[in-house]
Formats: sequence, structure tokens, C-alpha cells
Amino acid sequence: MYLTFENPEYLWYMLSIPLLIVSHYAFLKYNRRKAMRFANFEALKKVTNQKIMTKNNSVLLIRMIILFTLILAIAQTTLWYEGYTNENDFVIAIDSSSSMTASDLQPTRLEAAKEYSKQFIDRIQSDSEIGLITFSGASFIERVPTRNKAFLKNSVNDIEAAHVGGTNIADAIVTSTNLLLPSERGRTIILLTDGSNTASYFIKDPITEGIKYAQNNNAKIYTIGLGSDTGPIGYLPEYYNISAVYDENTLFRIANETGGKYYDAKNNAELQAAFNEILESSNKAYIGIELGPGLLIFALALIFLEWGLISTRFRALP
Repeated sequence: MYLTFENPEYLWYMLSIPLLIVSHYAFLKYNRRKAMRFANFEALKKVTNQKIMTKNNSVLLIRMIILFTLILAIAQTTLWYEGYTNENDFVIAIDSSSSMTASDLQPTRLEAAKEYSKQFIDRIQSDSEIGLITFSGASFIERVPTRNKAFLKNSVNDIEAAHVGGTNIADAIVTSTNLLLPSERGRTIILLTDGSNTASYFIKDPITEGIKYAQNNNAKIYTIGLGSDTGPIGYLPEYYNISAVYDENTLFRIANETGGKYYDAKNNAELQAAFNEILESSNKAYIGIELGPGLLIFALALIFLEWGLISTRFRALP
């Protein structure tokens, strides 16, 4: 369980809380000196049998809480916790590089990924929103998260193998995570690839950066490695025979460090089993609760309480 802030720059206003404490006691001291000119507090204390001048510590505490609460509200604080929910949003990221035309999965790696992705979409029973991207040397958004399963499956059907090389897994992670940013529910990415990360070399360690980005935005990633290094190679008429071997350690690391799971799918049955298990286990996710409205109501209640105290028990002396 932890907090995130949409506008963390407003947290600098927390520095005003010590100023509030200093000013409270400074004004209290000033008012006490002023009151001493007009009242015999020793006599009043004997008559009422109670302390006439207090430090108003209760009022100070309430004001500190009000200020603290308002700052958290304007910083747009979200509480995240890991729990069980049927309210997950998904992005399916499918590798569309040339090697996905290999036929060790039937009829090809790409067509198998498309078919079982559509089955997965059909089996989701909640009102989850599902997005779709493809990636090879770069990532492409095929469909922003939607509840319209028919449109989404049509987008899956339209995916074709790219006539370019490269597999930019890190970019796929970032793009998928960005599609899920508006979601306050569980954020789940299903990444299917048959290759190692062969792009983003302008970044020293792109996979690490991609993992950190997903972690910072509470996205859980399930990775599925497609095919085997001994399987038949793909063929594109315009180019040449091409094959790919995915980096199992990288896919395991991506899944493990984001709270997901890695699957090794060397055939259609293993790919289907991977999707089945993801569907069953995806009900556990990071759930976000926007605290802003509740914090504002709480602060408003404390303002009325503080107003009541200074009007009665802690009323200023005339």
C-alpha cells in the first residue's frame, strides 16, 4: 500500500506547516500580553477554578491537519493497494516483426497470437476496457482502451507482419502503460513476442527504464514468449528467411519485477494455457483510490469544528 501524487510539486507547501506552528505561538504570546493589561487572571482563576489563558493546542492541531489535508487534495493523491478485483483494464501488446511469420505455432506465430487474443477478449466478463498495440522496431496504437469487443477484435484481425526488422520491447512497455494511465483500476499488460529487444540502443538500458516506468504507474505485465529456436523460420517474399529467439531472462525479469508472470509458449496449446491462467489470475491487481474528494470533505468538517472551538471554548478575549 502506498501513495502517488498527480501534482507532486504542491507537496512543497508542506513547508508552511512549521510556519503555522511558529505564527500560532507568536500571536498567542502577543494576545496574552495584550490581555494582561485589562484582566486580573489570578483572581479569575480562583473564581472559575480553571486556567483562563490556554495555548489552544487543540486548535493548532486541527489547523495543521486541515492544511495537511488540503495540500494532499490539491496534489491529487491516490492510494494504491494490491487486492482482488474484477475491474481490470488491459492492453494487449503483440509483436508484429517479420519473424512472427514463423510456423512453429499454427498457422503462424502471429496468427496464433491474434486468435488466442480474440478468445481472451471474448472471455472477459467484466466491463474492463481493453487496448491494443503492435510493435516491431517501433510501437503502434491499434486501438485505445475500449469496451467495444467487436471493434477491438476487428483491430486484431487487421494486424499484419511488419516489413521492418527489430523488436522494441521497451517502447512497447511504455506505450502500453501510457494507454492505461487514465485508468484508476487494475492496469494489466499482456506482452507477446518472439524476439529479444533489438532497439532503443540510444538508451543505455531500455528494458530497465521500461520496467521502472511500468512500476511507477502501477502496471502489471504478463509476458509470453512465442515459438522456439528450433522451430521453422518465417518468410517474407520481399526480403529473406528470418527467425528470432526471445530472451527468456528478459521476459521473466519484466514480468517478475512488475508483479506479473512469464510464460513460455512453444506451441498453440501452451499459448492457450497462458491466456487461460492470465484470465484467472488477473483479478489480483493494484487498485487505485482517488483521495482528493474525501480529503476535501474531511478538511471542510475540520474547518467547521475549528470554527466551533474558537467561538466557544477557545473564544478570544474582548
